[in-house]
Amino acid sequence: MSFRLDIALIHYPVVNKKQEIVGSAVTNLDIHDIARAGRTFGVRTYWVVTPYEQQQELTASIADHWTKGYGGTVNPDRADALSIIQIRTSIEQVLADMSEQDRQPPLVVATSASRLCKKMSYAALQNELQQGQPILLLLGTAWGLAPQVIELADVALPPIMGSMGAGTYNHLSVRSAASICLDRLCGHRED
Repeated sequence: MSFRLDIALIHYPVVNKKQEIVGSAVTNLDIHDIARAGRTFGVRTYWVVTPYEQQQELTASIADHWTKGYGGTVNPDRADALSIIQIRTSIEQVLADMSEQDRQPPLVVATSASRLCKKMSYAALQNELQQGQPILLLLGTAWGLAPQVIELADVALPPIMGSMGAGTYNHLSVRSAASICLDRLCGHRED
């Protein structure tokens, strides 16, 4: 099944642990691991969103090494995964690009470790995917998406909750959260 699902890793605006609006750094692990998860689950485009020119250059350099450089010749699977990466300076640019590509705006879906309003279940979102609705899944770095990003979202997925034995601890890496979300939305289930 061909989904029209894109993911965007937001580096600005996000919040820090004091809930202040900040920009966060691009990390090599997030670039690789989210691209690999995205490619595994049929994501069309993995948007890395940062307004910082040096961070854009770093992301492009890493992606190019694995798609056009030596890395891609020794590891074609990694080249395939990183080929879905696109770099943009803002969420608005991503939305404009997706709207032009799909001839309609995407359903924008926020993720968070906190419970948000505008909640949509994974099953309901999976149904939207199966109906052909283009979807943009927003993933936040640092301590999560800034309020103005959440306001841009049409809906929000419920938080990923761990074991009851973990107590109140709930701070997954964004790459782990991305993989869990993609598996819940697009993963094959055994009968």
